[in-house]
Amino acid sequence: MLAYLLKRLGGTIPVLVAVSIFVFGFVHALPGDPARLEAGPEATPADIEAIRVDMGLDGPIWSQYTRWLGHTLQGELGRSTKTRQPVARVIGERFMPTLWLTVISMIWATIAGIAIGVLSGIKRGKWQDKAGMVIAISGVSFPSFWLGLLLIDLFSVRLGWLPTGGYEGWQSFVMPAFTLGIGVAAVMARFTRSAFVEVAQADFVRTARMKGLSDGVVAWKHTLRNAMIPVITLTGLQFGFLLGGAIVVETVFSWPGLGRLLVDSVSFRDYPVIQAEIMLFSIEFVLINLAVDLLYALANPEIRLQ
Repeated sequence: MLAYLLKRLGGTIPVLVAVSIFVFGFVHALPGDPARLEAGPEATPADIEAIRVDMGLDGPIWSQYTRWLGHTLQGELGRSTKTRQPVARVIGERFMPTLWLTVISMIWATIAGIAIGVLSGIKRGKWQDKAGMVIAISGVSFPSFWLGLLLIDLFSVRLGWLPTGGYEGWQSFVMPAFTLGIGVAAVMARFTRSAFVEVAQADFVRTARMKGLSDGVVAWKHTLRNAMIPVITLTGLQFGFLLGGAIVVETVFSWPGLGRLLVDSVSFRDYPVIQAEIMLFSIEFVLINLAVDLLYALANPEIRLQ
């Protein structure tokens, strides 16, 4: 197991290097001059040039990249060009709202998605299966911004039950968590159903039925346990997607998280914050995938031998 872990850790290094190059190049390809934006409309060319030197934008692109990468590896993420605060502090203040929103969304989406998928798999071809798949397809089809605005209009404007946005109390989590998790629940339901149906046709399941085991024991002890192996992989990937992809939901509900911070930073050309956030999301994806691979290897020892 240790050799497998070291092998997977070694494989993440070139991925992170490639991601850092892509992120740095993408951010610097954005239109606009951050030095001019920070200097203001009445700044002279000399003032703009001085700010550009202070921001480290005066050298060639490869020199800027190596300097930024070296500082990042040392934990020096620089200062926000908008607030002049350390980037680590700016991101730290927005990290927990996004994390809590993601965790809550993932918990309910996973439970609901697996429950619908298993029920559809057990009742394959019956009305429960058709109803579950209609719900799943509907969940994937709803755009997040449209669903969020619809919930705000219904539960906040018309009924007055929930706040329209913000980050205060458990009520503020209800609509954003539902909006963010509905797509994941739909994907989990369809994937779980497919995995359940595939495993249910395996030889060892038919053997269990021939031994006289009840349908409940066959479904829960034999079929579901083996069907959950690929679902583990999907769960990890969906969690990473939620953690880094809450931009639309956070904007609709005025959620003070990383997604909204990224939108504001792009508008202001805040290079240090943009680069740090995208790298953070990338590292999160890599670490989540690594954790999923380890869980997968524990569930299926043959993976470690490949």
